[in-house]
Amino acid sequence: MRNALVIALLGVGLASCATVPKPLQGQFAASTPADGARGGQTGQTVRWGGEIIKVDPKAEATCFEILGRPLGDSARPLARDASSGRFLACRAGFYDPEVFRRGREVTVVGTVSGTETGRVGEYDYVYPRVDAATIYLWPERSARVVGAYDPFFYDPWYRGGWGPWGPYGYGPYWGVPPVVIVKPKPEPPPKGR
Repeated sequence: MRNALVIALLGVGLASCATVPKPLQGQFAASTPADGARGGQTGQTVRWGGEIIKVDPKAEATCFEILGRPLGDSARPLARDASSGRFLACRAGFYDPEVFRRGREVTVVGTVSGTETGRVGEYDYVYPRVDAATIYLWPERSARVVGAYDPFFYDPWYRGGWGPWGPYGYGPYWGVPPVVIVKPKPEPPPKGR
């Protein structure tokens, strides 16, 4: 009995680590944009996401061309090179292309309404089309700290070591501090007078 309680508490604790935003919660078909491009997905409710390629505001709706990415536990697109295919998502109303600009991450909830053929360069591409109920724009990711250690002389104990030569004194490469790469944030546009 006690073990079952511990396992249940661990499960609740792990489930709370990745919270899906309320507009993205629900039950969805286990399909990808690549599946939708092959057809047979019309009418399914899906949750797809990825990076915005292009935004096209029209009179009645705004359509997004999105490079599909696998979603993480929080329904946010994963920052990977893998793609699950491109798709179109259209939603009534105006979405400003300067806010929803190229490269921003979005997650879309909606119903697959068929496919459209477009062009990517000179290639005829079949896009699955989603009539979106939600277009969720994720906050921009912050800069990451990347460590740059010499792989042959890395000293894992340097952080608590005895000086720049490391705790063992084996040469100039031991204990090299990490190189920090900070991506600058774009400056806001100047305010008018």
